[in-house]
Amino acid sequence: MRALLPLLSVGRGWRVGAAARPPRRVMSLYRTEERGLPHSSDYRLFFKNVAGHYISPFHDIPLKVDLKKENIIPRKKARNDEYKIATEEPLNPIKQDEKNGKLRYIPNIFPHKGYIWNYGALPQTWEDPHQKDKSTNCYGDNDPVDVCEIGSKVLSCGDVIHVKILGVLALIDEGATDWKIIAINVNDPEAEKFHDIDDVKKFKPGYLEATLNWLRLYKVPDGKPENKFAFNGEFRNKAFALEVVNSAHECWKAMLMKKRDRGTINCTNVHVCDSPFHCTPEEARSLVESIPTPSMSKISDMEEDRWYFLN
Repeated sequence: MRALLPLLSVGRGWRVGAAARPPRRVMSLYRTEERGLPHSSDYRLFFKNVAGHYISPFHDIPLKVDLKKENIIPRKKARNDEYKIATEEPLNPIKQDEKNGKLRYIPNIFPHKGYIWNYGALPQTWEDPHQKDKSTNCYGDNDPVDVCEIGSKVLSCGDVIHVKILGVLALIDEGATDWKIIAINVNDPEAEKFHDIDDVKKFKPGYLEATLNWLRLYKVPDGKPENKFAFNGEFRNKAFALEVVNSAHECWKAMLMKKRDRGTINCTNVHVCDSPFHCTPEEARSLVESIPTPSMSKISDMEEDRWYFLN
């Protein structure tokens, strides 16, 4: 199975320009439009389809492009900015994450500089916070399923790529299940060598151990305890990962049809025609245009870029 992963990647810098810049082409099916400046709470990255209509990357980009491919959407950072899909906002643009009124940044945990993979999410998936996972005995974290894409190309925020799913790790984040899918870009030069999680151990020795260690420690510089994992931190194989993805996709479908409590999640969409949250392209454009024009001078102070040496 392959997925279309709107992957928000983290390795390159943002372009600086006007509040609303020309759309940037993503592959050929999707484009993005930036509003506001990076390093500000105003910044948003909206998505458009090939016809130029605004869409939701959470709800309107399909999970699967065929039986062997999934989509991912990378979340890209400037420096170590931490970006997320704004699940609570109309059309779910990408924005920089905030906590306690401050923009969030990913720490550099020696020897790693920020993230160690392209970090993104599977569209049309949802980890239901009201459903307890039978394998972890914890509820979902109320977000799309995260993906660590291990290919050689550093992606840009908002790129939409096809990936092969290889395995999964079960992070327990403050008591909630936060699955981390391990996948590789189908267009990576070495993609044909990777079919399951054991191939990562074989062809990228030490990578899974580094992934586990990074995820275990990345909140420690903020004064939080080390993260915990289900299955004693063991990675599960492709078959298990596909079950996780399929279950999260079913939860998303139930939410879009008003069969699950969605809480504060905004389900406005353009392409899921039988959903009660469906809107027309014209209504979607009005939603975006109704957002106040960001202030060009509201750039927040960037966090000091430093290394953390942890025992």
